[in-house]
Amino acid sequence: MNAPAAEERDPGLQPERTRLAWRRTTLASTVAAVLSVKSALRGGLSVSGVVVCALCCALWLGFLLVAHRRIRALAASAGPAVLAHRHATAAVLCTVALALCGAALVL
Repeated sequence: MNAPAAEERDPGLQPERTRLAWRRTTLASTVAAVLSVKSALRGGLSVSGVVVCALCCALWLGFLLVAHRRIRALAASAGPAVLAHRHATAAVLCTVALALCGAALVL
């Protein structure tokens, strides 16, 4: 009986997991933006609520743009390029700012 062959790493799995992680994060960001809008409109319209709501929507769109670009890059090739620092920074800033805006609407 032959010795079991050493398992080779499948290069297709890591980009797939990363793409799925981007999709999950996009979904979570969408839920946060929707809840922020709902929270802003719950007590009636106010100028500050509308401004924070608009900011949440803009941040969500910014994150969605970065995530969509990365998902397309991961799907386009087996060995995608490294995520650019400016895109990673934009994704982090949009996520943190969206969380802060959501917290401001809740409080």
